[in-house]
Amino acid sequence: MVKSQKHQNRSRPDKPKIARGKPRRKDRSDRPSRHQIRIKSHSPRPTVKPIVKSEQKDETDDGQTDLIYGRHPVLSALEGKRQLNRVWVLPRLRYDARFHTRLNEAKAEGAVIDEVDSRRLDQLTDYANHQGIAVQMAAYTYLSIDELVEQACSERDDPVLIAVDGITDPHNLGSIIRSAEALGAQGLMIPQRRAAGVTSVVAKVAAGALETLSVARVVNLNQALERLKTSGFWIYGLAATAQDTLPDIKFTGPTVLVVGAEGDGLSLLTQHRCDQLVSIPLQGKTASLNASVATSMALYEVYRQRWLQRLHLPSSTPSSASSHEAV
Repeated sequence: MVKSQKHQNRSRPDKPKIARGKPRRKDRSDRPSRHQIRIKSHSPRPTVKPIVKSEQKDETDDGQTDLIYGRHPVLSALEGKRQLNRVWVLPRLRYDARFHTRLNEAKAEGAVIDEVDSRRLDQLTDYANHQGIAVQMAAYTYLSIDELVEQACSERDDPVLIAVDGITDPHNLGSIIRSAEALGAQGLMIPQRRAAGVTSVVAKVAAGALETLSVARVVNLNQALERLKTSGFWIYGLAATAQDTLPDIKFTGPTVLVVGAEGDGLSLLTQHRCDQLVSIPLQGKTASLNASVATSMALYEVYRQRWLQRLHLPSSTPSSASSHEAV
C-alpha cells in the first residue's frame, strides 16, 4: 500500500544510530590529581548589624540612667534633687496642675520634655502601669558608710538604720525603703553583691521614699556592721529562732536593724556580727513573715517605745539586761 503525500510529510526523520558497547571515558590527563587539589578557604561572613533608628536612641538601658514611672514616684522625683534627663508624658497630663509648673522647672534646668502617646510609654516601661508619665534620671548615687553615719547622727542623737542581708527581690527592697522612710529611719544599707540595688522597680514600689531616705552600698556587709559598732550603734538581727522577742527589748541609742532574706534569713556570719538576735512572736501557724513586713513591725516597735518616752509615759516594755544606753 502506498502512503499518501500527507503521511509522508508527517513521518519522523531518521534517528542517528547509537553505537553499542561501553562508552569511552573522557581524557582527564590534564586534570590535577586529588593530592594536588587545593581546598579554597572561605572567609567568615561579615556580621550584619541591625539598623538602629534615630527614634530608638532615647532608651535607658545603658546602665548610666534610671527610668522612673508612675505619677507619685515621678512627682517625688521632680521635687527631689536628682538630675532629670528626659520626661515622657501624655499631653493631657503635661498641663495638669500638679505637673505643669514642675515640668517647666525641669525643662529650664535642661531636661527634655516629650509629649507622647500611651503606646510609646508602654514601650519604654515594658507595659508597666506608668500612669501616663515616665522620667529618665541620672543613676542613683549611693552614699558611703561613713557618709551615711555622719548624716544619720547629724539628724538625731539616736538614729535608726536598716541593713539588709541577701534580699534579691526588688519589690521587697522597695517595700522596706518605703516602710523605713515612713517610720522615721535615717538610712538604709545594702551589700554590693548578691542583693538587689536601687532600680526603677524599687523606686516604683518605694513610692517616692528614695527622694528623702539615703541608701549606702557597701562591699562587705559584715565589715560595715563592725564600722557601725565603732560609731556607737547597737546591732540587732531579726531571726525567727532567737530566744529574745521584740517586745522584750528596750531600744535606746543609735540602733541598726539587720534583716535577712525570706528563705535563708540572716547568714551565720552576719548573725555573729550582731550584738543581739531578736525574734517576732507569732501566734498563728505561719513560721515566718515577709522581710518587708518584719522590718515594718520591728521599726514600729522601736518608734512606739521612743514615742512613749517623749510623752514621759511609762512603757509597757520591760527593761532588758541586754539593752544599751544612748551614746
